[in-house]
Amino acid sequence: MPYAEGRTIHDADSHVMETPDWFRDFADPDMRDRIPPLYVATVAPGEDSFITEFLRKHQDPEFRARDAAEIMLRKNWKATGSFVKEDRPRALDLLGFASQLVFNTFANKALERAEHGDDLDYAYGLARAHNRAVADFCSVDPRLLAVGYVPLADFERARAIAGEALALGCAALMIASACPRRHSPSHVGLDSVWAAAQEAGRPVVFHVGGGGQLLSPMYFENGLPPVPDFHGGAENFRSVDYMAIPYPPMQTLATMIIDGVLDRFPALRVGVIEQGASWLPGWMRALDSAADAFHKNEERIQRLSARPSDIVRRQVRVTPYPHEDAGWIVANSGPEVCLFSSDYPHVEGGRNPLGRFERSLAPLTEAERQRFYCDNFEDLMGPVLVERGLTASTASTASTASTASSG
Repeated sequence: MPYAEGRTIHDADSHVMETPDWFRDFADPDMRDRIPPLYVATVAPGEDSFITEFLRKHQDPEFRARDAAEIMLRKNWKATGSFVKEDRPRALDLLGFASQLVFNTFANKALERAEHGDDLDYAYGLARAHNRAVADFCSVDPRLLAVGYVPLADFERARAIAGEALALGCAALMIASACPRRHSPSHVGLDSVWAAAQEAGRPVVFHVGGGGQLLSPMYFENGLPPVPDFHGGAENFRSVDYMAIPYPPMQTLATMIIDGVLDRFPALRVGVIEQGASWLPGWMRALDSAADAFHKNEERIQRLSARPSDIVRRQVRVTPYPHEDAGWIVANSGPEVCLFSSDYPHVEGGRNPLGRFERSLAPLTEAERQRFYCDNFEDLMGPVLVERGLTASTASTASTASTASSG
C-alpha cells in the first residue's frame, strides 16, 4: 500500500540528491574543466566514497526489501530514488503521488552566485549543464517534472536558455529571487522569458536557496555558543536564517506584480516553493495597502487589472511548510493559492507531511482540501499534466491524505 492513496495528490516540491560531479557530465566541453565539484553538505571536497557506499546499499536486496516500509523514513541519499534515477519511479509508486516537481538540492547557491558574478559565460554555461542534468534525471518517468534554471542577468541569454530548457522538456522555469545586479526582475527586457513560459504553458518558480545572502553574518556574532542547524551542523539554516527565507521572493514578486508583469502575461503562473507561507496573508494585505497608498501618484498601479491580492489569487501558488498552520493560511489568503509539497527526500519534509497537513486543514471544506492537494497544482502546471495524462481525471496514481493521521 503506498504512503498516500485514495485522492490525487501532486507534490510541488521534491529533489534529486546531487553527487559532487553532477554538473560536469552535462556541461559543454569547454565548460567542464571550469566547473568545480559541487559542494555537497557534510562531504569534504573531493571525497565521494559516500556515494559508492550508498549505491551499494541501493543494490543490496535486503536493503531494497525494506523500500516500502521505510519510504518516508529514509532521507537524503539513503532514500529510494534520491540519486539513482532508475529507482525514482519505484519511489513514486511507493509514495503514491500523481507527479512531482523535481528541483536540485545543492546547486541553487552555486547558480545564484554565478548569475550575480562577472562571468556570464560561466553563469549561463552552468545553468545549461544544470538543466540538462535535471532533465536527464526526470526522463525515466513522465510523472517527474524537471525544473530548469534561467539566469536573468542578460536579456538575450535569458530568452535563449529559457527556450533551451523548454526544449529539453523542463516543466517549470526557476529564477532567483535575488534581484539581478543591473536591472529589476520586472524589466521589460525580460518579457521574452515570461512570453516563452506563458506560450508553453509552463510556470516560473522561486525556490529556497535563490535569494542570495539572506541576512548579515553579524546576526550570529552574539557572544553566545554556536547554534547547530536543522541537520546538526552549521552549513544550512537555523531559526534566525529561517525568519529571512521569504523576504527575497516577497520583494521580487511584489515588484513584478506592481510593475505589471503578471498583467502583461495573464496566463503565466508563478510558484513560490519551499519558502513557507505564514507570510502570505500579511504580504497580500501589504500589497493592497501599497496600492491604496500610492494609487493617486503611480500610473503603474492605476493600470493594474485588479487589486494586487486578487492578482496573487489568480496567478501565484505557494507551498506552506508541513509544520505551519496551513488551514489558517488558506483561510486568510484564499483557497486558490496554497499547494501540497513533501520535500522528498529531504529531512525537512519530515516523516509524515500528509498527517501534519491534514491536522491543520481539518477546518476546511472538502473542496478547499481538493484545491490544496490537487487543483491548485494542476492550475500552476497547466497543459504539461494534460499532455502526460497526470490530471485528477486521468492520473493512474491516486493518493489520499485521509489515512495519514499521525506524524
